[in-house]
Amino acid sequence: MPILGNEAWRSSGLIKAMFAVIAATTSIAGVAQAPEKVVLDRQEATVMLEPYAPNIVRVTLSLRKDDAVAGPGYGIIAHANAGDWKRESGEKGDVLQSSRMVVTVRPSGHWTPTGTSADIAKFFNGSTPGVGISFKTSEGKTLLDMHGWQMSVPNHKDGNADVLYDRRPTDPPFYQVGASFHSPKDEHYYGLGQNQEGYLDRRGHVVQCAHDYNAPSGQSVCVPFVVTNYGYGLLWDNPSRTTVAFGFNDQTRWTSEVGQRVSFFVIAGKTYDEIYEGYRLLTGDTPMLPKSAYGYIQCKQRYTSQAEVLDVAKGYRDRHLPADVMVIDWFYYTKMGQMDMDPVRWPDPESMNKQLHAMNFHSMISVWPRFVPESRFYDKLLKNGWFMHLADGTPTNGLPYDRAGSDIDTTNPDAAAWYWNTVKENFVDKGFDSFWADETEPDLPPNGSFFYVGPGTQYFNVYPLFHTAAFYNGFRRDLKTRALILARDAYLGAQHNGAIFWSSDIAPNWDTLKRQVPTGINFTASGMPYWSTDIGGWQYLPGSHTPEHPPLLDPSDARDNVGHYDDYPELYVRWFQYGTFQPNFRSHGSRLHNEVWSYGKQAEPILEKYLRLRYELMPYIYSLGHRTHETGAPFMRGLFMDFPDDARVVNLGDEYMFGPALLVAPVTDQGATSRSVYLPAGTEWYNFWTNEKLQGGQTVTVAAPIDTIPLFVRAGSILPLGEQVESTNEQQKIAELRVYPGADGEFVLYQDDGTTYDYEKGKADLTHLRWADASGKLTATGTKAWSKPDSEIVKVVGR
Repeated sequence: MPILGNEAWRSSGLIKAMFAVIAATTSIAGVAQAPEKVVLDRQEATVMLEPYAPNIVRVTLSLRKDDAVAGPGYGIIAHANAGDWKRESGEKGDVLQSSRMVVTVRPSGHWTPTGTSADIAKFFNGSTPGVGISFKTSEGKTLLDMHGWQMSVPNHKDGNADVLYDRRPTDPPFYQVGASFHSPKDEHYYGLGQNQEGYLDRRGHVVQCAHDYNAPSGQSVCVPFVVTNYGYGLLWDNPSRTTVAFGFNDQTRWTSEVGQRVSFFVIAGKTYDEIYEGYRLLTGDTPMLPKSAYGYIQCKQRYTSQAEVLDVAKGYRDRHLPADVMVIDWFYYTKMGQMDMDPVRWPDPESMNKQLHAMNFHSMISVWPRFVPESRFYDKLLKNGWFMHLADGTPTNGLPYDRAGSDIDTTNPDAAAWYWNTVKENFVDKGFDSFWADETEPDLPPNGSFFYVGPGTQYFNVYPLFHTAAFYNGFRRDLKTRALILARDAYLGAQHNGAIFWSSDIAPNWDTLKRQVPTGINFTASGMPYWSTDIGGWQYLPGSHTPEHPPLLDPSDARDNVGHYDDYPELYVRWFQYGTFQPNFRSHGSRLHNEVWSYGKQAEPILEKYLRLRYELMPYIYSLGHRTHETGAPFMRGLFMDFPDDARVVNLGDEYMFGPALLVAPVTDQGATSRSVYLPAGTEWYNFWTNEKLQGGQTVTVAAPIDTIPLFVRAGSILPLGEQVESTNEQQKIAELRVYPGADGEFVLYQDDGTTYDYEKGKADLTHLRWADASGKLTATGTKAWSKPDSEIVKVVGR
């Protein structure tokens, strides 16, 4: 059905009758090589089909032809490529076909209303002519069917007329735009950024795709990309606040607050990983991070002095505990935006960084994009028009309750270049290695304000893409070391900017911990492979807390840190165990102390155990990072990705795969010493801790004492383990290569210098490992990864 404003949605029966579309079921004549853009007329609308690969096509629809044929929006870096696509036209529609896809634009329906329908039509109509588009595989399987679209002027009937106040006379006209797609009852949806309400499958939910720090369940982040079990991904090319209603009334409906067209990409994939290869092609690869980013990142809110930072770093080294990054959070400066460090507490940052580097630590410092009027750069930014601003040019601020100044507009290339140069002069040149680009929503919501690129309402979600790019582009231009940027928010393409993301300032309780697991699965499913949480939660601990069950750890010797939150050491340990198997491993929060020795003598050895395990797994984890760089696919993976034929995993959001080998099942219930774990069908599994072998396709109850997270290994896995090191700066030898028999398997072990981009020039070592289960033999080709005899390194579990 056509989509003609919200009134049209409410009158779906009428509109469907008015604009019935005819399926193309007969042969089509007139075969021709497809141009890069196929532009079609459907009454007063323009429809454009634009191939990018045999399995990728872009679709636009607009009542304004120039907008329909314009290029894609921000975050898309690929160019159209018609390749083997062919165009066929006939009385049943226009067909664009490749070796992988068949896209059919059905002809517009022509229907004259009569009777009651004619009377209704006197008073109500929609905004667009009917257009139907089907997407099928070359074998004829339906991937997706668009049966309507919307391009309506904001109005009082739809309740969105006020958005027009966010437009200047010189801006393009505002329309609410959207499209609806048939949603079979067995279709399941994943991705769309970060939503912390605690479910995995988006079906049956209405999701607001917008950066919202104040979202009730925890900050939401918009990455408008969704993958489904029907063999495709949909990338929605609109940066305004967007609402997606998944699977209601047999349809999925995308509605964006502002636009001048509907624009989206469909990526067909025989596997989920092929879909991510398509996303990578469109938006850019995920660079290798500095190897330190795969290690432990120590942070808290906040280290208040140079002496404290060095003391904590020394504490890790004195205890011979592995850790890689020390983080300096906010309020080290004399004024917001001053880009300095208070000399009373930070007398010699350059010396501090030299000492950290001597201890094999890397440093990260938080740099906000905001400037108060009394800071030294404010007047320069104001004069140059480099702030996000109101229509009259006044910099947007958060008064009266927020007095942290105004946001620099890094969508302006001149402002972005100045910002990086200023960061470099004041921090890079003093030895800081990486940056925490905080408040990338931006912190002052841009609706009603204006960016260099246009109205903040229209470009609501793009700021994190531009802001992280300001850092990344600066790194690539001026430095030889790899970029590492910690950011709160993301958008299409932000994964290309050396960025890692986290779930914002979450609460320190069991409910929040439980909801992090499906939250992270969906975020990485959105094409953003690097994600983590503030281990333990960021917010301050409550003055008192009554646990539901007797705490599993004694809090009495950590009272100065946890107060009367008796089960907090237990919560922190369970969260730390989960964090060990996140793409990035970072603790943060507003406790007085936040080091692994801060939560009591019973907690400390458990935390140390998992800290060491993270580094023992480093050869595996770093190789997963390379696989992600090459393919675009995440390595924190919902079970639906690797077991698409198992119906029991479609909405299983409390366990996940960490790479191809490990199934992780975090414990998220207070007092629990066991939990149920579903082992997907089609393979056998091994308990990581006991080596017990189990059949897939069953739910098992697993012992989970406080020192154990349920962890299983898929049969056929090759799991490389490294010797103990205290930093990724150290050369880590392979200590053991575990093979879990029961199926053939392979793994590519990857090593490089860990710090530069020389891997882009092929300077890396790859070892291809293959296990032949029938013969019980492991072969290795490529770079020799260990020097000891195979008999001392290779361990076949159970033999």
